[in-house]
Amino acid sequence: MKYEILGGNLPVVICSLSAGESMITESGAMSWMTPGIEMQISSGGIGKAFGRMFSGESLFLNTFTAHRDGEIAFASSFPGAILKVDVAPGKSVICQKKSFLASESSVDLSIHFNQKMGAGFFGGEGFIMQKLSGNGTAFIEIDGSMVEYELADGEQMIVDTGYLAMMDDTVSIDIQTVKGVKNVMFGGEGLFNTVLTGPGKIVLQTHPLSKIAQSIVPFLPSK
Repeated sequence: MKYEILGGNLPVVICSLSAGESMITESGAMSWMTPGIEMQISSGGIGKAFGRMFSGESLFLNTFTAHRDGEIAFASSFPGAILKVDVAPGKSVICQKKSFLASESSVDLSIHFNQKMGAGFFGGEGFIMQKLSGNGTAFIEIDGSMVEYELADGEQMIVDTGYLAMMDDTVSIDIQTVKGVKNVMFGGEGLFNTVLTGPGKIVLQTHPLSKIAQSIVPFLPSK
């Protein structure tokens, strides 16, 4: 599969498929395609379907298979970026909920449970995130621009709620309490931050959708 990402901060990934190649995506993610590409709906099994539902995704996946050479496009649902992710056996990645856009059919989309209760409740990323494993190329949505860091073993990054887009599955996630009563009450950062500990790569996003929603609320008309 060949691909091209266009559109700047309103991105779309256009994938060139050879006959016999397939891609999977969430329901409604396909933007346009050439004739000769067939869509089939699959749940992937009851367990995986309900897992996707808990992670904020739809119950079903769409599989697009090319019966002759053609193109298929998947546009981002929010201004930002589209990131190409390569997964392989032993090299899985964990993503924020609702970030999966599309992938080769050899990539497995599942859920990832945050095993630390505190991080699940207060870290802002939730108990359930998305996991991409298997072998192939996937594309995920980034809110705003992205900044990548490679954390060494034991190296940490403290992240505010919502700014984590993706991390290697070797990175651990926990929480850290904001210290000082004045800092908590007047700092505007909340009670907790997310702590990411290496080794592994992390991808941070500059404009989380949750933050933008919060900034719009004061301007909405009240009843």
